[in-house]
Amino acid sequence: MILIVIAACVAIGFRATPAAAQIISSGPLDFEERLIVNNVGGYIYGIGAADLDGDGDLDLTSADSIYDELMWYENDGQGNLTQRLIGNYPGGYLERHDIGDVNGDGTPDVVIVDNFLERLLWFENDGTPADGVWDVHTITTGFPRAYDVVLADLDSDGDLDAAASAFRGDQFAWFENPGPAGVEGTWTRYNIDNVGLDNTRTIDIADFNGDGKVDLLGTSTYNHLTVWYENSGDPAAGPWQEHLIDNTTLQPTQGHPVDMDGDGDSDVIMASGMRIAAGNPDSHKVEWYENDGSGGTWTKYYIGDIPYGFEAVWGDLDGDGDLDVIASGCTGGIAGEGEVSWFENPGDPKDPWTKHLLKNYPWASQVIVMDLDGNGSLDIAASGEDGTFYWWKNLREVPLQGDLHLDGIIDALDEQVLKDNWGQTVTPGDKSQGDADGDGFVGFGDLNIVRAEWGLTAPTGSSVPEPGSLAMLALGGLVLLLPRRHYRI
Repeated sequence: MILIVIAACVAIGFRATPAAAQIISSGPLDFEERLIVNNVGGYIYGIGAADLDGDGDLDLTSADSIYDELMWYENDGQGNLTQRLIGNYPGGYLERHDIGDVNGDGTPDVVIVDNFLERLLWFENDGTPADGVWDVHTITTGFPRAYDVVLADLDSDGDLDAAASAFRGDQFAWFENPGPAGVEGTWTRYNIDNVGLDNTRTIDIADFNGDGKVDLLGTSTYNHLTVWYENSGDPAAGPWQEHLIDNTTLQPTQGHPVDMDGDGDSDVIMASGMRIAAGNPDSHKVEWYENDGSGGTWTKYYIGDIPYGFEAVWGDLDGDGDLDVIASGCTGGIAGEGEVSWFENPGDPKDPWTKHLLKNYPWASQVIVMDLDGNGSLDIAASGEDGTFYWWKNLREVPLQGDLHLDGIIDALDEQVLKDNWGQTVTPGDKSQGDADGDGFVGFGDLNIVRAEWGLTAPTGSSVPEPGSLAMLALGGLVLLLPRRHYRI
């Protein structure tokens, strides 16, 4: 049984108290539910996942806009979490955030919206994230009710810029990273769009037209727009041309780009209905939009219903090779209906999907997908406007294709099987002869499988090599490095 360890937070005088694990059956999958934190009277509206301490596993973050706290949860590699303070910012609403190395020092920082005080901030990871609070820097002020932020190199100069939405400012803007010499100061702000919008929420990145430039996805919730903005290649000069994806589904809220149909371009998934009357047939849905490859024509497909749809994300939860969708529903600050559910991809995403309830969760807001315990199956985490933060361990057993030595762990003995049979034609599917991919030839296809599964154990455990370790595989005169497993969606 996994024990989640959460430390007391002296700074705000409360102690998080995780509940005992609960096993939940959700369609064909079982999950172990864990309460990470319960901030009584809190409001956790933003969460994230990244390897903040460089030890090879994913840690979690959460922002509580009532407690004015940004936290991170140190993962021991097995999903056991220790709560630590990044910083606080009294008077503001710290909410949605993104994680990336904005100052180029090799460690991931946190860029976050300060909703109430209308700012974007970044908290600096100095490489020792557990050693006290992080330094905080202001990117911009006067961004009315900043709502969401995403990091990307929008101007192709080698550093991470920020793009953001402001839900009462009814606008999208991007902020140019000035580089290491000026990154701790104010970033230059450029308008993307502030005309004809009403309650801007989603902001995310993808190349929608296949020209190699970073475009932006956005929603204008109250006037029912899902759009994308085209990066001209000179984003400071603009303009960012707006392209309509949909204006018929009412109140699109949070969605993300994804190649849902596997054709090599960026499609979109979207949840709708957070603040619209129940029963409206044109809302309270999860849908996906098929991109024709140019970003010019979009075809909408229904995935399933979700009351007061808030956010839709994606990942292959059941390990069948296609992308499932996970969604949250939230009545938007009013106690009532809400949930976290996942939708099983039928194989062809244009065919009917199957919905599986994970949790009735009236306050559910942000939802993310990641492999928190390193066992090769994707887990789910979600936060709520009631101050709660949960994660659900996916108990799906993960077969190890790369277990060539047939001992239940991917390690140096599997390397040896590859070395002994490298370049040979063998019986198709015979793992003992090194054929991990079943094609009857021992080569790079088999090596890639071993590399992807390096350090894993069967059926549900995990074993992560020590930080900085690399397995070195010498095949004749060829030397290949197998890095620590690091899997993130």
